[in-house]
Amino acid sequence: MDATLCLLSSNPIIPSKLLSLTPPYPTPLLTHKSHFLHCPNRAGHHRGQLSIRAAVSRTKKEETVETVKKHLKDCYLLAAIGYKGMTVKQFQDLRRSLPENTSLIVAKNTLVFKAIENTKWEALEPCMKGMNAWLFVHTEEIQGVLKPYRNFQKENKLEENDFTGACFEGKFYGPQDFEVLETMPSRVEVYARILGALKNPATALVGTLKAPARDLLLLLKAYVKKLEDEGAQ
Repeated sequence: MDATLCLLSSNPIIPSKLLSLTPPYPTPLLTHKSHFLHCPNRAGHHRGQLSIRAAVSRTKKEETVETVKKHLKDCYLLAAIGYKGMTVKQFQDLRRSLPENTSLIVAKNTLVFKAIENTKWEALEPCMKGMNAWLFVHTEEIQGVLKPYRNFQKENKLEENDFTGACFEGKFYGPQDFEVLETMPSRVEVYARILGALKNPATALVGTLKAPARDLLLLLKAYVKKLEDEGAQ
């Protein structure tokens, strides 16, 4: 807004005596309707951002649950490993040290439990605390999978990053029970026992029957599988 100030005197008004006051600022903001028309609704904008973030978060959670379910297919054993304090490099090295027929993922306990709820894997409920990495074993050679982790654990002095539990054939194995899993005979060893029992039925078969029920079950499964393979040839 411009203003003109006249210098009052007895002399006629001389144009040069006129003083023009031009403010150093534009027309006051209150006269500009644009400042009201184009001002965004901050509250509504913020709520919109929150809605988008919530949708993205929900989608990621659903994807994680589906990923866990996918890994459970053809899975023989699922184990939880406490990875608190483990560096990114150590975790990457651990992944590389494990056999190809395994998968190691990091997921929240709540999402993992949502994926295993109402299944035989639900036995892992005692593991749903702390920071866990989840080891999916897609082979019957359980011993051959657990041993590389034990070696990695020893080499990197990660005694605190131990197995917190595992589920095998619907049964929960706590940290104190892992010796049973780690000494489980391999398929080759099972076949060797079967062949030995067939060659010396009077003695070896008696010894086989005295073995723990778990070992006997594995022997029977392996023998059935052997007969099926021979029948398919």
